[in-house]
Amino acid sequence: MEKGGTKALIIILVILILVAGGVFGYKIIKSKSSETGNEPQKEDVLVAKVKEKKLKTFQGEDRPIAVMIDNHQGAWPQAGLEKAYMVYEIIAEGGETRLMALFKGQDVKQIGPVRSARHYFIDYAMENDAIYTHFGQSPQAEYDIKHLYINDINGIAEDGVTFLRTNKKAAPHNAMTSTEKLLKSAKNKKYRTKSDKKSVLNYVADEINLENGESAKSITIPHSNLQTVKYEYDKETKMYKRYARKKEQKDLETGKVLETKNIIVTICDNYTLQDSEKKGRQGLKNIGTFDGYYLTNGKAIKIKCVKNKREEQTKYMDLEGNEIKVNDGNTWINICSKDAKIVIEPEEQELSQNVTNQN
Repeated sequence: MEKGGTKALIIILVILILVAGGVFGYKIIKSKSSETGNEPQKEDVLVAKVKEKKLKTFQGEDRPIAVMIDNHQGAWPQAGLEKAYMVYEIIAEGGETRLMALFKGQDVKQIGPVRSARHYFIDYAMENDAIYTHFGQSPQAEYDIKHLYINDINGIAEDGVTFLRTNKKAAPHNAMTSTEKLLKSAKNKKYRTKSDKKSVLNYVADEINLENGESAKSITIPHSNLQTVKYEYDKETKMYKRYARKKEQKDLETGKVLETKNIIVTICDNYTLQDSEKKGRQGLKNIGTFDGYYLTNGKAIKIKCVKNKREEQTKYMDLEGNEIKVNDGNTWINICSKDAKIVIEPEEQELSQNVTNQN
């Protein structure tokens, strides 16, 4: 072989050796990168997908709208409650309860019947940074709305468009509205319609099962001799169905029984106001630390409900002082008196097991 051919062969061999060495070196580096976690593995991708799971209940910058809902039997069935992300129930005069439903970033075509304001509901509108909607007001609520500079929408003072009377119910249980109408009214009044305030509840995307909780097939909450509420757990839907005065409480439009993912009970005293009108209107001793319960997925735990000021957000804590995690879903908050005989019933199977263990 001539010198030129030998030289060319040597060059080709050197190139092949360098290429082979480069490929081998790349494989070693890739292997080490995988071992040190520098390159995403299948397990890492799965974990990342789990972490991407987002909350559905409290999202976006839309400011919440709080609406006072009539809970007299003449108002049943109500509209919009099944679409509220949170509903407060508190005693009013005559043993009736009144509801305050909160909506955020939702298009709800029909809400109501809307009823008059009570001053202690304003506390919960403030802590949720909500525009407060009502149709009329008590003297105490009127004073607080003015002196606390509450952004409110009062049906009595509106233009006859924001609220309409339905002919399907008798007055005063027939004033209806919608989120679209309320937002239009809020903008006309130059109210802020965006909010960066965090949720009162500590929602989490991962399912909460209250492993250390007690079985809670149902809970009965007597707000008064007139109004007793019961929630019954449905294993298939993992939701609690709502009953009031021994009747299913249903939605006006869908006809379905109202359901909730979470139930929070706060136990604090109410009292009768000694005012000149003598209508038996109530006050609420809700500033301080109070006992309560949190129910979800068929289990219940005891909690502490801490509210230090009217405008401050209530903190819901477990008995070790940790803020409770709340399942992603709607919540009913029932605030009842200390003498209310609350009954939590366990699943029959767990009840029989407890009896067997005791024997």
